[in-house]
Amino acid sequence: MKMTRREFVTRSVGGATLIASGATLPGFLTRTALAASPDRDGRILVVIQLTGGNDGLNTVVPYRDDLYHRARPTLRVTDQLALPLEMDMGLHPDMSGFKRLFDDGLLSVINNVGYPNPNRSHFQSMDIWHTASMSPETADDGWLGRVVDAKTTPGAPPYALHIDDAALPLALRTRETPTPSIRSVEAFQLADENSAVESAIAAIRQSASDDLLFVQRLAVESCRNARRIEQVANDVGASTATYPDYRLAARLRQVAQLIGAGFGPRVYYTSIDGFDTHAQQALSHGTLLRELADSVAAFVDDLRARGLLDRVAIMTFSEFGRRLNENAGQGTDHGAAAPMFLISSDARPGVHGGAPDLTNLLDDDLRHRVDFRSVYAGVLKNWLQVDHRAVLGDFAPMRGVWSA
Repeated sequence: MKMTRREFVTRSVGGATLIASGATLPGFLTRTALAASPDRDGRILVVIQLTGGNDGLNTVVPYRDDLYHRARPTLRVTDQLALPLEMDMGLHPDMSGFKRLFDDGLLSVINNVGYPNPNRSHFQSMDIWHTASMSPETADDGWLGRVVDAKTTPGAPPYALHIDDAALPLALRTRETPTPSIRSVEAFQLADENSAVESAIAAIRQSASDDLLFVQRLAVESCRNARRIEQVANDVGASTATYPDYRLAARLRQVAQLIGAGFGPRVYYTSIDGFDTHAQQALSHGTLLRELADSVAAFVDDLRARGLLDRVAIMTFSEFGRRLNENAGQGTDHGAAAPMFLISSDARPGVHGGAPDLTNLLDDDLRHRVDFRSVYAGVLKNWLQVDHRAVLGDFAPMRGVWSA
């Protein structure tokens, strides 16, 4: 059966997960890997996905708005507990790590972010965010995958790296270039069964002659990437930074180690799950926000100690926010607009996008004032210095967020 380019990238080399174990890479990969100089000076973006739909109103709290307090009799964060930012808004009390970053001039809050005609399906809305398209079913790649394809040169280190237990996200899906996905860098190998190499060889046998060189190139690039990750994993020393005992913190520690070792990716992508808080939200939401804020704060401290902080920007997003009114189960249901966070010495600190207007809802949801694609555009143009129009079309960067 003939396999198309897209199917091959998605199902074999491009979509193969590189997993942690104790063995070394097969000799074939060692012989195939070619040396390339890592980019030790370029800017780096770390994307953190908040999976499940984060409750923005209890994350960036309009603590002086009476409508907020009346809508959430058991979930509301009082003005005595909120960590003040500006414009009568404050962070959830469990986000002291982010409050410290805000006070240090490193945290930018982008409020009321969403898109027109919001979709409350986890899968559909996440696909919209991942592809930066209102018709994600027609997209062949993700918004970051377009950047990977445009910026990757033969023989160079991978432009992006996914560190997570989850599968490679649609945001990193490419048309031409394999993107490595690993669980850990502490020990590393390709999966023994159904490895990327075996998948590549099988795909070569299946492919039509006009795609043969394409498939061979993809196989070689995957092997190169695997070898580079193994080499870096062997070279990375133990981190002396103090991190909290969270899964997200462990991943960010590894990202800091990779950057410190001079590994080449310009984009790192990871996630934290559990934000679908339909019931008993008070029992879990604060814990998740503490994991996010404390993990990122430790990561920033680590980067600062390594002299790398000015090279790294961090961006968070979730597929949607939650509704204004709490439900009968003392939780919140799928909503629309929500805040994003940027942490960077090059972004302008403060709250952008204004306070949420709780008097002007759309089907009981917050109306968006900022299109998420304008946030992406700013990250691409002002931080990664990539042509945002080639990735996103006509969406211009949101004004006032970046220093440049």
